[in-house]
Amino acid sequence: MTYVVAEPCIKCKYTDCVDVCPVNCFYEGENFLVINPDECIDCGACVPECPTEAIFSQDDLPAKWTEYTKLNADLAANWPVITAKKAGPGDADHWKSVEHKRDQLSTEPFKK
Repeated sequence: MTYVVAEPCIKCKYTDCVDVCPVNCFYEGENFLVINPDECIDCGACVPECPTEAIFSQDDLPAKWTEYTKLNADLAANWPVITAKKAGPGDADHWKSVEHKRDQLSTEPFKK
């Protein structure tokens, strides 16, 4: 079992979860974070830190977001690792309560 970042993270990309991850299994895209399932040790430390409640154990992932299991694995293979908390997007608080954001997901890696 692994943890999965789902739709609520899109365009919010708070990085509180990154700070508590003991194995640095988070990867960063332009407007989304993912967890590399091959690196996640299933500790669950990230779950209570997520302000958007976007992180789920694979077994508890809502059915409407099942595609995010594969999406996390695929995107982690192409995105850079993120190892420390940083400021989120300026409009993250607006996007936090928006639902049905899948069409807003950028598959581009984060560029400094």
